[in-house]
Amino acid sequence: MKSKEIISKLPYQEPFLYVKTIDEVSETSIKGSYTFKASSWFYKGHFKNNPITPGVILTECAAQIGLASFGIYLLSQEKDVNLEQVKLAMTSTHVEFLKPVLPGDKVIVEAEKMYFRFSKLKSSVKMYDLSGDLVLQGELAGVILP
Repeated sequence: MKSKEIISKLPYQEPFLYVKTIDEVSETSIKGSYTFKASSWFYKGHFKNNPITPGVILTECAAQIGLASFGIYLLSQEKDVNLEQVKLAMTSTHVEFLKPVLPGDKVIVEAEKMYFRFSKLKSSVKMYDLSGDLVLQGELAGVILP
């Protein structure tokens, strides 16, 4: 499955799609990116005169790449799966925020599969800025049902 195919199967659209590219994907890991547009709706109130990307949005970006996109790819490797009907739900998160992400910043998300069984995917995720600094790290889990 190619990057554009995976992204097209995601159940998100603008302004809630936080995946621009899937640069690498395999049975064990995925790497993708997103650039946060300065005009995004959440910057208007977070924070006054000092906008930063909310942690919940960073977590969503990490989950869209490290769980949803990864899960779609892993399901695509199985036989007789209709990817048009995929349902996703995050079941748990444990993340640390280490550095702010500003309007216009590009982030790179890397995730490694911890396990994928019984339709549940658990990933170890890391998010980096373009300087290579770690922005976020943690573990995400979710259910991916065909």
